Amino acid sequence: MLTRVWGVEPGYTSPVAVETTHIPDPAAGPESVRVAAAGDVHANEEIRDELMAAFAAIDREADVILLAGDLTTHGEPEQAAVLAEACRGLETPTVAVLGNHDVHAGRAAEVVEVLVDGGIRVLDGATTVCAGVGIAGAKGFVGGFRGTHLPDFGEPSLRALYAETTGEVEALDRGLREIALCPYRVVLLHYAPTWETLEGEPREIWTFLGTDRLQAPIVEHRPDLVLHGHAHAGRFRSDVDGIPVFNVSVPVMGRDFWVFELTGSALPSTPIR
Repeated sequence: MLTRVWGVEPGYTSPVAVETTHIPDPAAGPESVRVAAAGDVHANEEIRDELMAAFAAIDREADVILLAGDLTTHGEPEQAAVLAEACRGLETPTVAVLGNHDVHAGRAAEVVEVLVDGGIRVLDGATTVCAGVGIAGAKGFVGGFRGTHLPDFGEPSLRALYAETTGEVEALDRGLREIALCPYRVVLLHYAPTWETLEGEPREIWTFLGTDRLQAPIVEHRPDLVLHGHAHAGRFRSDVDGIPVFNVSVPVMGRDFWVFELTGSALPSTPIR
């Protein structure tokens, strides 16, 4: 069992059962896979020991580890090195996307280089396959939800923001097309694709915590599971058109990882403390 290291009181303490929306052919891959997920680990030197213990404990307890962005505190390569050290040598493959904190210092390319050196696969509008799980990963971006959308109109800076979100949506669509034939398909984001997992955050900032524009490829391709982080005070679970969406930010989960078991007929999830 993992030890909580962020000092957050446990939230969900019992398994959550969710129906999947995609039933794969059992002959096409494993009958079930276990996905360990966490977001907003905010690695830095001060929590080095805790991170080392957490990742050592989850190793081999799941088939793949997914990290939903904000891997570092301020996007410094030295902070990324702490997470890379925790993941280096793990038997369980680790896949991540970047978050807003990871690009803050303007050194994202260096951060990615350090993480990759530690054995972490970093997806930026790309895909990978681990243990029969096709993963479409993108940071996502801001833009708001019905009634609060930022427009593609006016100042060039505002239109550039809209265009950046468009690029993230298109990348997610391409990624889901690439993994369409995988037995299991997971979307890994940092920003939220639904306002429902933002409940608990001030409504005034929801526009900057995600956008429902990310829903279009999700609804079209219907992956088995959508994971995101970013909203530290948000809600753990929601759905998009029946597709399960989980906010796996560590402060929301109140534990280091949450393990999801994907099967041909159900998606039970188990907290790992």
